[in-house]
Amino acid sequence: MRPTVTVNCAMTADGKIAGRSRRQLRISSPEDLQRVKELRTSSDAILVGVGTVLADDPHLTVKGLPPERNPLRVVLDPCGRTPDDAKVLDDRARTLIVTSEGCQRTWAKGEVLRAGTDRIDLEQVLSSLYERGVRSLMVEGGGETIFSFFESGLVDRYMVFVGSMIVGGRGSPTPADGDGFPDGGAVRLRLLGFERLGDGVLLTYEVGHGPS
Repeated sequence: MRPTVTVNCAMTADGKIAGRSRRQLRISSPEDLQRVKELRTSSDAILVGVGTVLADDPHLTVKGLPPERNPLRVVLDPCGRTPDDAKVLDDRARTLIVTSEGCQRTWAKGEVLRAGTDRIDLEQVLSSLYERGVRSLMVEGGGETIFSFFESGLVDRYMVFVGSMIVGGRGSPTPADGDGFPDGGAVRLRLLGFERLGDGVLLTYEVGHGPS
């Protein structure tokens, strides 16, 4: 058994989630930010890769909720690069840092899960989260983390807000980076709905598991 996985992100009209410096870019409209807050509130856990922690230093919490009501924060960090003073390790919510089995690092704050050898075993992570009571997982980024979930066939729903801006750049990250699928391979999506939120559009998809 595993949690239901929702990938949620915001991208520009040219398909970028950040500029060429890879630092956080405000893409969402105020209306979409409120939607994201509600989605976080209804999720049992929020997951990001360590690259997002290093680039943006997010709290990954819902403002106004006490620690016991905030979703569990999960960081995929194979080599243990999360700084001790990262905001994701503050007292606003519980945190689980997932490393590879060969990583020996621990943190004064935050629980550690070792999962996988050469790369993190996402199925093992989801199984462990389910055992901890997590039934709904929100994956927020970054691009390589999102791609790894699609590649593993572990995404159930994909929600992407398309903001009205262009940033360009061949090196600017996209919602699904990584190696990409071989030519002719793709994860098939089924459009469930679309909604205008301010000066942008939210697209919601059901995801077919695995590349075809």
